[in-house]
Amino acid sequence: MMNSPLVPLHRAAGLVVRLSLTLSMALSAALIAACGGGGDAPAAAAASQATAYAAGPISGFGSVIVNGVRFSDDSASVSDDDDNSRNRSELKLGMMVEVDGRGLDRAAGSAHALRIRFGSEIVGPINSIDSAVNSLVVLGQTVQIKPTTVFDDSITGGLAGLAAGDVIEVHAQFNATSGHYVATRVEDKPGALVFKLRGLVSNLDGAAKTFTIGSEVINFAGIAAANLPSNFANGQRVRVRLQTTKNAAGQWVATHVRTGVRRVDDHDDAHVRGIVTAFTSTTDFEVNGLRVNATGANFDDGTAGVVLGAQVEVEGKVVDGVLVATKVELDGRDGDDERHRPELHGLVSELNTTAKTFKLRGITVGYGGSVIFKDGTVADLADNKKVEVKGVLSADHTRLEARVIEFED
Repeated sequence: MMNSPLVPLHRAAGLVVRLSLTLSMALSAALIAACGGGGDAPAAAAASQATAYAAGPISGFGSVIVNGVRFSDDSASVSDDDDNSRNRSELKLGMMVEVDGRGLDRAAGSAHALRIRFGSEIVGPINSIDSAVNSLVVLGQTVQIKPTTVFDDSITGGLAGLAAGDVIEVHAQFNATSGHYVATRVEDKPGALVFKLRGLVSNLDGAAKTFTIGSEVINFAGIAAANLPSNFANGQRVRVRLQTTKNAAGQWVATHVRTGVRRVDDHDDAHVRGIVTAFTSTTDFEVNGLRVNATGANFDDGTAGVVLGAQVEVEGKVVDGVLVATKVELDGRDGDDERHRPELHGLVSELNTTAKTFKLRGITVGYGGSVIFKDGTVADLADNKKVEVKGVLSADHTRLEARVIEFED
């Protein structure tokens, strides 16, 4: 007996509902796949609207201040360099960040951030400290401490408060001429579940499944070839996650190996602060791995100082992953460049009139020295007062010593 081609009405309705749900789920899955999945679709969509790009250390808050521009971050997505969603409260003074934004007003020094990405160079144990030259060795890598390096205030005394064996996180830029990392921020990381290292591959041994970054031997035998960076070779910049103990051969064991250079999307306006990491000529070089075409650029400080390892600022636009420069200048990163001195905006909290300190955006501010007060006096300081503070880092690099405090409405 043949089945009737007619379907009872209640069964037909059920089929329609199930079909609609199936199509809806399939369409949602397709959209997620098209956007890369992982819940990053809103961030990717926002970044696609970006017309401005900035890369450099965070020099202040009130908005997020990068390269002298205040990026309002109220609606920005924040992620780490593995594209994991993070909280805005995790952004700290001295962190190296990339900002995709729009509405850049150079005259006002303001813009709207759509996406902010941050990432450190090293997480690992301290091997040794040389306070005489303000440096330390972490995971076998030499880290230089500069006058502009920020220490988290949980490290009492800054560099003097650290000891061999302490696990720390280092935000930094790599200097290819010295092979050292120039720190922009240092934080303590006790109990870190993984160590991390970003650097250049050398001594790659495909048979032994090892390579080195600096003096450290890294074993990648547990990583499938398909999960290694494409064209994996000596000289390639990579990001490596490591187990926190070495294997029996005294090698660090890698759990992930990823490319250490991210392709920058096209932007009409770009401003990058960093170190020249590769150099062919003064019109063809790289800054933090981003290629720069400076053929038509103005060199405000001349071209003599633009060399491998120089700290520079470059403005222009990004086209096909290349920063086409309109201006190149040397970057005064040792504290003599007033444009990039720390600057904080926000509400005063934890005012201590005896110690002459208060908290602003989670940072301790000292006002016991020579301070210029604007639109008020020291007597007007109180919790919940809105102020702008400009200053310099303290001797131990853990707090901001105010030079100007301006009261804001």
